[in-house]
Amino acid sequence: MVVGRRRPEPDPGHGSGISIGGNNNAPLQNVVGQNISNIHQSASVQGAVDIEAVRGLLAAFRADVDRNAADLQNATVLRAMADTVDTSLATSDAPQVGTLRGIAQALPALVVGTAVQQGGEALANAIGGLLS
Repeated sequence: MVVGRRRPEPDPGHGSGISIGGNNNAPLQNVVGQNISNIHQSASVQGAVDIEAVRGLLAAFRADVDRNAADLQNATVLRAMADTVDTSLATSDAPQVGTLRGIAQALPALVVGTAVQQGGEALANAIGGLLS
């Protein structure tokens, strides 16, 4: 009887070049030695969002637009959208659902690839959460 000796497992074939060992069904968490670029992280808003949360994101988005206005081709449009959201949230009745929904849909496309992308997408997601 031989104790403590085990035959080594064969080397994995040359597939993707990445081996994480063990069960390879889990999502890849870390890649070492690879040049990874153009990675964007986002989160969707699930559940109810209150108006104050949207107002906080709106204030942060406005500050981002003001700070980066020189580099934004559509800063005037983004400011107008922010003003419209603010006006809609300030109405004594319910917010203007159609207007807010249109802004939530259009905003991500207007901010993609800009310095205000994260703030714009967060605001759009929050507006969508507020309307759901």
